[in-house]
Amino acid sequence: MKIALAHDDLIQYGGAERVVDVFHAIYPSAPLYTTVYAKATMPAHYRQWDIRTSFMQRLPGAAKFYQAYLPLYPLAIEHFDFTDYDVVLSSSSRFAKGIITDTDTLHVCYCHAPMRFAWNYHDYMKGERMAGRVRKFLPLVLHYVRLWDEVSARRVDAYIANSQVVARRIKKRYGRHATVINPPVDTRLYRPQPGGQHGGYFLMVARLQPYKRIDVAIDAFNELGLPLKIVGTGRQEAELRERANPNIEFLGTVPDADLKKLYAGCRAYVFPGIEDFGISPLEAQASGRPVIAYGKGGALESVVPGVTGEFFTEQTAECLVEIISRFDDKEYDPARIRLHAEQFDTEVFKRKIATFVEEKLVEIR
Repeated sequence: MKIALAHDDLIQYGGAERVVDVFHAIYPSAPLYTTVYAKATMPAHYRQWDIRTSFMQRLPGAAKFYQAYLPLYPLAIEHFDFTDYDVVLSSSSRFAKGIITDTDTLHVCYCHAPMRFAWNYHDYMKGERMAGRVRKFLPLVLHYVRLWDEVSARRVDAYIANSQVVARRIKKRYGRHATVINPPVDTRLYRPQPGGQHGGYFLMVARLQPYKRIDVAIDAFNELGLPLKIVGTGRQEAELRERANPNIEFLGTVPDADLKKLYAGCRAYVFPGIEDFGISPLEAQASGRPVIAYGKGGALESVVPGVTGEFFTEQTAECLVEIISRFDDKEYDPARIRLHAEQFDTEVFKRKIATFVEEKLVEIR
C-alpha cells in the first residue's frame, strides 16, 4: 500500500499536529503534503520527514501572514498530484480535505472540525481584533470559502471525526457520515503524584486566543484569589496579562518535562472553552488530576462528572467561581482518573486508524 499524508499547514504546533505525528508513526515512509511549513516554529523532528509544500511556501511572509493568503489555500491544496498513491490520509480543520485524488485512490479524512471561522463566523470573531476594512471585506471572502468547502467535502471517500460533536457538524455542513475516533494521548508520558499530592494551584494549558475563553477563568480567579498557572502563548497574551491579578501566573511555553510536573502537581485542570475535543484535559487526567470544564463540546466525551472532574453549566466567571468554591480534590481517586485516560492512549488510536484505513481500502477495491 502506497500512502501519503496531507495536512492544512505546519505553522504552529497544537492538537492537530500531534495527530499528524501519530499518523507519521503509523506510516513512517509516507510523505506529508502541506501548503506551508514554518521550520522555525515547528518541532525539530519534522525536519527528518519528507515534507512537500505548495507554491505558497515561496510567497513573502507565508508563515507569518498566512491569514492574508486565505483565498489562495484552496488553489494550493488542489495543486498536489496524488495519482501514484493507493491511499491519502488527510488531517483537516480547514483545507486539506479538499485535495483532489483519482478514482482509484482512497481519500480518508480525519476531520478535526469543519472550518470554524467560516461556518461559525460570528462566534469566532468575538474578541478578534482586525482593521475595519478587513472586517467588512472578510464576509465576502468567506462566502466563497464556504462554497468551496461544501463542494470539496464531496471529494472525501470516508470521514473520521475526532468527537461526536464534530461528527454532527460534518453531517450538518457536508451531509456525510463520520466514524468517531477520538484523538490520541500518549499516557506513558504522564504519571500521577505519589499519594495524590498536589501543589495547591489550578492549571490551564492553551493557546492564548479569544475562543479559548481564558478571560472567563481569569475573571473567576481574580475573584477567588486562588493560584492559577497558565501555560501557553498567543495573540491575546498582552490583554490577558493586563486583566489578571498577581495570583495568576503566565508561564509561556514550557519544556515537556516541566509541563508533566505541572499537570501532576495541579489541584485541578481548568477548561473554560468549547473545544471540538480537547487533548489537554486528558493529559491532566493521565496525570491523575481532575478537570473542571465547561459542560459543552468535546469535554462531554472526555470528562466523567463525579469521577474524573466536574462541569460548570454557564460560560461565565460567576458559574466557574461557584463550582470551584465547592470543589474538593480529595473526592477524586487519581488512579481511577488515570485508568479512564488510558482509553484514549496513542496505541489504541493507532490500531483504530490502521484498521479503518485497511477496511475502507478493501471496500473500494
